[in-house]
Amino acid sequence: MTTESHRSYDVITFGESMGLLYPEGPRGIGLGGTMVQSFGGAESNVAIGLARLGCSSGWFGQLGKDPIAQGIMKALRGEGVDVSRVKYTSDAPTGLMLRESVRGQSSVYYYRAGSAASKMTPDLVDADYIAQARIVHFTGITAALSHNCLQTIRHIISLCKENQVQISFDPNLRLKLWNIEQARPVLLELADACDYFLPGYDECKLLYQTDDENEIIQNLRKHKALTIVKSFKGNNLIVRKDNIQSIPFEKVDEVVDPVGAGDGFCAGFLAGISKGYSPEDAVRLGGLTGSMVIQATGDWEALPTWEEIELRRGNLTHTER
Repeated sequence: MTTESHRSYDVITFGESMGLLYPEGPRGIGLGGTMVQSFGGAESNVAIGLARLGCSSGWFGQLGKDPIAQGIMKALRGEGVDVSRVKYTSDAPTGLMLRESVRGQSSVYYYRAGSAASKMTPDLVDADYIAQARIVHFTGITAALSHNCLQTIRHIISLCKENQVQISFDPNLRLKLWNIEQARPVLLELADACDYFLPGYDECKLLYQTDDENEIIQNLRKHKALTIVKSFKGNNLIVRKDNIQSIPFEKVDEVVDPVGAGDGFCAGFLAGISKGYSPEDAVRLGGLTGSMVIQATGDWEALPTWEEIELRRGNLTHTER
């Protein structure tokens, strides 16, 4: 068993990463013009966010043997994320998503059915790698991809329990992948298994089938996890069995792009926990990180560095030239 002092990684994330294409400028998809290449995936986004905040992070999943995968790997390595346990397959392609924003309305189109990520199985997981982490983070998106992916998550959970590795879980409910009746029992099962549960308030309403705040809180208290409820009446809530704390949002003057805010929050929160912060201060760091993400564009490109966080906090001085 790996002791706490010998953990090589603050956080290892596991899940799907896909290629991303979006129009440059205001034109929608299919109307001509240049498409920008990038990539995205909740777990790989979080891994990048952690690395930028000075934490040791890793990401693994399965990619196709194709140029999209090469671009993803090059970018992750460049950001300082460990990708030594990523697997490749010749039998399926890396997934792809297209995004557009037309007249203020954002839409995403996924091409992930039969993707390399959807074909992940428990035998692809390196048990020794899991044991090197202080925290393993994943989302409900991976569980929705296939039964094999869910079985892989369950296997990772068992490895975490065996090696005293903490588990962080963001349900990241995506109703384009499964309906709520399919999702609910699986996401609640995973919530019961984790140490840090990170749902949004709207997700809680769907998971517990109620709009009643007190009933939602009582349901959350049944989990052993420390629960952070995002976006509750302008606050983030910390829910424990014996008390609730409300941490106000960081206010911003302008929202440029809301994409990636949740991943930014998760990265900031987990970075705070990794740095030894109290849950309250970790939530504040998560809120600050998320607020900075929405002031720029990109799935992961807008994630702030630790220096930017310190500058925003007033702990560093900016010299223009």
